Amino acid sequence: MAAQHTEILFRFYSDTFEQEMTEVLWAVETDKAQEFYRIDSLPFYVPMIASDDVVQAVYDPEEEHLVYQKTVTFSGNSIIHVVLADDAPDIEEIRQSFMEYGCVSEKMNDYFFAMEVPAAADYKPIKQRLDELEEQELIEYAEPSLSERHREQTEG
Repeated sequence: MAAQHTEILFRFYSDTFEQEMTEVLWAVETDKAQEFYRIDSLPFYVPMIASDDVVQAVYDPEEEHLVYQKTVTFSGNSIIHVVLADDAPDIEEIRQSFMEYGCVSEKMNDYFFAMEVPAAADYKPIKQRLDELEEQELIEYAEPSLSERHREQTEG
């Protein structure tokens, strides 16, 4: 039987947009009694949440949604947000270049995509590639949900 997907509403303050924001992510229930769900989509805006994280969410009748309460287990995956410059190559070309590292991504439009760095991936060459593209002024990127393991791989 296929997993039943449900939506979870996240409310947060965005430093980038300097305002309160909401985003809805897909999730799969993992423990009904404890209201635990595994995130099954890539966040475009929500910070500190990554695919496969297990979160607790409670249904709010006013919101008519499950609403995020807390993260129960971090997956170790990281989420990177990439914005392309006007003169950058095609977004599909850039997204494809990161597939070599095992990074899947979802595009929002022709200039912005969210990318997952799997927990088991070596982040160092991925970050080097991101830095190269940024130095060439083809992209800008942010690391809104960088796992501890990936952070350690690029320090010192």
